[in-house]
Amino acid sequence: MKPKKKTLNDLGGIMYSTDPSFTYEDENAEPAEALANNQQNLRVMLDKKNRGGKAVTLVTGFVGSDEELEKLSKMLKTKCGVGGASKDGEILIQGDFRDKVLLLLQKEGFKVKKSGG
Repeated sequence: MKPKKKTLNDLGGIMYSTDPSFTYEDENAEPAEALANNQQNLRVMLDKKNRGGKAVTLVTGFVGSDEELEKLSKMLKTKCGVGGASKDGEILIQGDFRDKVLLLLQKEGFKVKKSGG
């Protein structure tokens, strides 16, 4: 069977604009409402994929604003004494700090589970 050709409707009606002040608004995107700490379901795991073999503690499942995510990330990085990053609802902590991050998040009142190996 021959594959169907893509049309503009398949792409969501996005077209090229030369207007420098144009911003695309996604109708499906809803602003993330901040949940209370005890309602957050966070997962703490160790990740080595696409990082050159370096271990990274990954915290996923955070629902809230970018400012709150950055605040939580800064607290975890400070307590662990390492660097890291936060984006797209995920917090990356350099190194294997799963147990320490798990305890710190539980003290803050989050529902946390250790996942992965």
